[in-house]
Amino acid sequence: MEYRNLGRTGVKVSKLCLGTMMFARKTGEAESIEIVERALDAGINFIDTANIYSAGESERIVGKALSVNGRRERVVLATKVCGPMDPNDPNGQGLSRRHIIQACEASLKRLKTDWIDLYQLHRPLSDIPIDETLRALDDLIRAGKVRYIGTSMFPAWKIVEALWASKEFGLNRFVSEQPTYNLLDRTAEREVLPAAQSFGLAVLPWGPLCGGLLTGKYKRGDVNAEGRWQGGKDNFDRPVTDKAFDVIEEVVALAAEKGCTPSQLALAWNAAQPGVTAPIIGPRTVEQLVDNLGAVDVKITPEDIERLDRVAPPKSVSLRYYDAAWAIDFKPNLLRW
Repeated sequence: MEYRNLGRTGVKVSKLCLGTMMFARKTGEAESIEIVERALDAGINFIDTANIYSAGESERIVGKALSVNGRRERVVLATKVCGPMDPNDPNGQGLSRRHIIQACEASLKRLKTDWIDLYQLHRPLSDIPIDETLRALDDLIRAGKVRYIGTSMFPAWKIVEALWASKEFGLNRFVSEQPTYNLLDRTAEREVLPAAQSFGLAVLPWGPLCGGLLTGKYKRGDVNAEGRWQGGKDNFDRPVTDKAFDVIEEVVALAAEKGCTPSQLALAWNAAQPGVTAPIIGPRTVEQLVDNLGAVDVKITPEDIERLDRVAPPKSVSLRYYDAAWAIDFKPNLLRW
């Protein structure tokens, strides 16, 4: 396993991050814990979750998995805050000081830990000034409950605004950004990745397989395979496009030539992009985890990059995934995720 710096920090994280959105949603507790154990055995030391995943159950399972054999001390643990945990509480969501501190305390309990290595804002909001949010996060760092802070789905201008506010008020700054980024939607390359590179932020792409499209299990004219895109649309009614299948078919062909799976090729491509620190994998089963882990052994050559760029040019969009991510409707049980 290769390890990379988490942005400008001295913390080393594995080049693949284990995402846990499926835990307690489509993956039972026993298999979820096995996924964590197998990932750690393979050298992954970076785990990402969120308080809203399955209404806190993902955090609880991660906490249980890490609470034995000293695992917690070896793991860089990331979680997120923003979405509502209690739909009946108007203050139980968002990025206010009140909610951030309350949510952090609750996450610490579920995760069975005294500190969170990377505490991330799940989405940007405009109803709270960024300095209030940063002040709350800074206080959590000074209290030793959080080590570093990051963002998810922040546009470049908001990243710059936050960095300016941190400097202006003498507060701890963000060290990472988590955009959605894959071969089918390279929107993040337009502004977010260059901004992250300019200011030394780690980039932690989510959806590197575009919800399973880049696994190759869906075929042009036959989208009946079980999964998020069964029937040709995902749970946000985003349709698969002909252009997307042009990319998918090239990924499948190149993977066959390289002797790997399409998933492994897509993940290896993602991890090889300038500025990317660690793509987030989100296996639903142990078998999917094993497949994803194989990506670390796939070498992406300049010729591979050039070939994939011909069907999926830099900054292009074959399927609207990045923009549609803004339409995510936060639900306590994540039924729409």
